[in-house]
Amino acid sequence: MRYLLTLHMNPTLWATLTDDQKNGVYEGHGEFIKLITGSGEMVETKALAEAAETKTVTVEDGVAHTTTGGFVESEAFLCGYYVVDVESEARAVELAAKIPDAQYTAVEVRKVVHEG
Repeated sequence: MRYLLTLHMNPTLWATLTDDQKNGVYEGHGEFIKLITGSGEMVETKALAEAAETKTVTVEDGVAHTTTGGFVESEAFLCGYYVVDVESEARAVELAAKIPDAQYTAVEVRKVVHEG
């Protein structure tokens, strides 16, 4: 079963972390990638740009409208994700707890129900 593990960034929280804590997060991602690659559970991972660099598109009466910023009006934003292929939801949750960001913010675990 494939699961999407989403990471969310809160810039205010991130600004309170020490350089050592930030470096721990960066290094922790390298370790996590080695773990899930070695176990054969890695499908893909992506880091995403900040919400300020995001364009949100809506269509009204056939006309596309673009705004700058994320869809959800919030200080926190989706900053990256992992897709893992695991035997159970419990394993996906176990892996999510190993992502270094989980020390500071939530990691969402969502089952992939369709791939195209």
